[in-house]
Parts: sequence; structure tokens; C-alpha cells
Amino acid sequence: MPTSSVYPDVDIPDVDIWGFLFEGEHRIPYPEDKVIYIDPYTSRSYTFKQVKDTAIDFGKGLKAVWDFQKNDVVCLYTPNCIDTPAIIWGTQWAGGIISPANPGYSPEELAFQLKDSGASVIITQMPMLEHARKAAKIAGVSEDRIAVIGDQKDPQARVKHFTSIRNISGATRYRRVKKKSTDLAFLVYSSGTTGLPKGVMLSHRNIVANSLQGATLEGNLAWNNGPNGEGDKILGFLPFFHIYGLTCLIHHAIYRGIQLYVMPKFDLPDFCRFIQEFKITFVYAVPPVILLLAKHEIVSKYDLSSLRMLNSGAAPLTKDIILAIHERLGVRVKQGYGLSETSPTTHLQAWEAWNNPWGSVGKLLPNLSAKYVGEDEKEVEAGQVGELWMKGPNIFMGYLNNEKGTRDCLTEDGWFRTGDVGYQDKDGNFFITDRVKELIKYKGFQVPPAELEGYLAGHAKIDDVAVLGIYSEEQATELPRAYIVLKKGVSADKSTADEISNWLAGKVASHKKLRGGIRFTDEIPKSVSGKILRRVLKEQAKTEDGAPKAKL
Repeated sequence: MPTSSVYPDVDIPDVDIWGFLFEGEHRIPYPEDKVIYIDPYTSRSYTFKQVKDTAIDFGKGLKAVWDFQKNDVVCLYTPNCIDTPAIIWGTQWAGGIISPANPGYSPEELAFQLKDSGASVIITQMPMLEHARKAAKIAGVSEDRIAVIGDQKDPQARVKHFTSIRNISGATRYRRVKKKSTDLAFLVYSSGTTGLPKGVMLSHRNIVANSLQGATLEGNLAWNNGPNGEGDKILGFLPFFHIYGLTCLIHHAIYRGIQLYVMPKFDLPDFCRFIQEFKITFVYAVPPVILLLAKHEIVSKYDLSSLRMLNSGAAPLTKDIILAIHERLGVRVKQGYGLSETSPTTHLQAWEAWNNPWGSVGKLLPNLSAKYVGEDEKEVEAGQVGELWMKGPNIFMGYLNNEKGTRDCLTEDGWFRTGDVGYQDKDGNFFITDRVKELIKYKGFQVPPAELEGYLAGHAKIDDVAVLGIYSEEQATELPRAYIVLKKGVSADKSTADEISNWLAGKVASHKKLRGGIRFTDEIPKSVSGKILRRVLKEQAKTEDGAPKAKL
């Protein structure tokens, strides 16, 4: 039988996101003058009321200046910015749909998303303006429908700042466009690690549901706790164009009245400095950042004692890494799990269960059902490995313009096939071991790369690591190979490779040994959400010849 959440279901109101966040009957009653979003570099900020008022002004401006219509799409092509929330909800106030895009995209990559989503407006910042213009031209978006946010304005005044998009006429006919809870709210594009990015369609109900589901397990966070009554403070560096940052940072902060210090991108010294300076209490993070906090020498220069908890997602963390950061900083790290298609969070460890059991992503959130399924598409018993399938109100509507992709992952009776492999124990704790497509098949045995990466990341001489399967024609099977970034000063030679390989061999079953060897590299390629880009390494592997190898 499928597993249901151990937590009571939460009541999900039948409203759109604006109604949920800004209308009285659904709001947590914290003061409207409470500061929510803060730029730690400039001290510029928004209170709840300022966000709401700015969003309404922008929504009216969209209608008055650009004749914005219901279901029109606004593309956000920008690094994190405290103006972003007002743009999002102003668009939705006007009945529109938001499609966030990676600010690192080339004009051609952005143009693909513009055309696929049907976006008619681009919001960017000055450093990305030329790329936005080129993409708009390719996609057929009028250049006069580009606007910038942030502190910089176009010195030539060819492109409007978003504050200039206003209802100058003062006409009162512009009203909020109410949307059904089942209407499309966001088009979030997948990272595109294989093939073209896919437009994940998320409804208003998906985001409202996940905000309430997540609050169940993050109830320790509050707007008015602590000795000074200021409440919790979150440092946000996760990209807002990714679902992890979009929901867990932007939406959770304003819904729960928790201050969010917004970094445009991750920078370790600034990250540590802001925690110390602003007494940050909570951080949503990804494994590469957790690894830096556990190992990087610069971290010791700062006082991070205000942190009450870290939450890690995007890839599994091992006991060794969690213990390393706890022993170094006294900071606890709990884990969670989710995907763009699930809005994103489906599992979280409770604060008190951060170390029990080790390696778990926690229990299923309210209103969700889940099961692990074998290759025969039959449910497996607790403790057995299978693909995770889920049902719930936060499961996406499907992929835009991609019926086959939707059919492949959403069953007729509503189950979402996650593509992730794992198991659950008898107590309802869930474990994710790897992606279905990333499992290494060695002579019929399954080797989860993430498991080996977890062990290797704990080695004293290793800063970062990725493991993938390399096909051997001689042996007619895949062989596990490790790509390793060594700590500064460690020699990248055969003796180091042999030492690491033999060390791992003592910790794993025989079929999990690094028979594909070890390659030393300067950097592990990763997406902005912290996921290893194995396809990049696979391409690199095709051209390799004489790098140091481990003893087989």
C-alpha cells in the first residue's frame, strides 16, 4: 500500500497566490510594516506593505502601459534582487504568468525559453540587458517590452526601469484579475541537463499547497521569536529562478513574516560575513555550500553561532559531512527533498530528527502519498529499492508543449514518476540514493554515484567529487570513475589516486570499487542548484587518455 504522510492534512484554501499572501483571511497576522526583503549590500529593503503596494502599482502599469492581458507571460531574466517579489506578484495581480530564466543564459538559450513560454515581457537588470535585447529580437519580443530592476537604470533611457511602468493616467478601471487556483501561475524551466529545458507548469494551488505543507515541518521558524522579538532571519543565495529559491525563499518569507537577506549570488566570504553581521538563524543550502562550510579555511574567521539550523536539498548528504560541519561549527544540518515538478518540497526532516536516521531526507509532508516502484512498476516493500512515485496537491500540471514528456512521468491515475531511486524504512523515513538514469550498472549490479560521492567527500584530501559510469568495451560493462578536486597542496599523482581508491574500497562492496579509475580536476561542473552536470564530465571522459588512474 502507498505510504501516506504521518502528519495531519492541512487545509488548502481555494484561492490564487495573491489571495493567499495578501488578503486578510489567509494572512499570518504579523505587522504590515515588518521588513521582509533586505539587500545586505545596500541596506535597501521592502516591508510587507511596500511589496504589496509596489506590486499593485506594477500590475496597473502593465495594463496601462503595455495593455497586458490575462495569461500573458512575463519572463524574469535576472539575478536575485529584492525587487523580484513585487514583479512576480504584480504580474499575477494583473492576471499574468511568470517564467523565471537563468541569468547565465546566452541570448540563444533565453530566446528558446521566450518562444516556448510565449513571453511578451522581459524583466532584467542592466548587466544582462544586451543579451536580453538579442534574445528578444530572435524570439520576436518587442524591445519596448523590456524593463530593468535593481539599483541601475539605463543611462540612455531607452529601456524603462520597472518603477516607470505606471498608470500615469490615474484611471481607476484597473482591477486585480482573480485567477482560479488551478490556473497556471509559473513556468519554471528545468536545468536541461539532458536535452532542451522543459517548461514545468505550476498552478496557483501547487504553490499555495506547498507553502502550507512546508510550514508544517518548519514551524520552528517564526516572525516574532527570539530574545529581541525580531524573529528568524534567513540568508538567501539560492537562485530565485529555480523552484527551491522561488518557493522556499520568496514565498515562505512573506507568508510567514520572516526576514530574508537577499544575495544576488553565492560568495563564501560575504555569506559568512552576513551571517555574523546580521545574526542569521537559518539557511536553505545545497551540498556544495555545506561542503565549503565543513572544509574551507576562511569559515573559521567568522562567528556563525547565530545559526539555529541549515537545510540541505538538491542531492544527498552523508553522515560524515553532516558530522564534520557539526563538529566544526556546532551547526546542525537537516535534509529535505523535492523537485521542480513538486513545487518543490515533498519531504523534510524535523528539526529534532536532523541526525536520526542518518542520510534520510525525512518524512513525507502532509497531503501527500508516495510509493517506491520496481522495474515491473509494482510497489516494493519497505527497505527495498525502487523509483519514487508521488501524488498530492503540489504535483505539477505537466510540461508545456510536451505531451510525451508529460505522459512519461504522470500516470493516468495521477502518480508522478520522479525518476529518483531510493527506499523507505519501517518508520516512514525516506532515503534517496540516486537518479534512475544516473545509476551505474556494473555487471548487473547497481552502483549509486551519490553514495560513493558521499564517502569520498568525507576524505581529508578531497575538496569536491563526482562519480559516473564509464563504459568499458573490454569488460562490456560500466565502471565507476571518480572526478576529484583535491585540497590545496595535495599532489595529484598516482600515489594519491591509489590511496583514495584503496580507502574507498575498504568502505564499500566489491562492485562499487572505482574500477574506472580516478581523474583529478580543478572543478566539478554543476548547475546553479548544485546538481552535478554529469553529461559535461561524460564528454570530458571521451577525450581523456593519460591522466592518473587508481589501482584496479
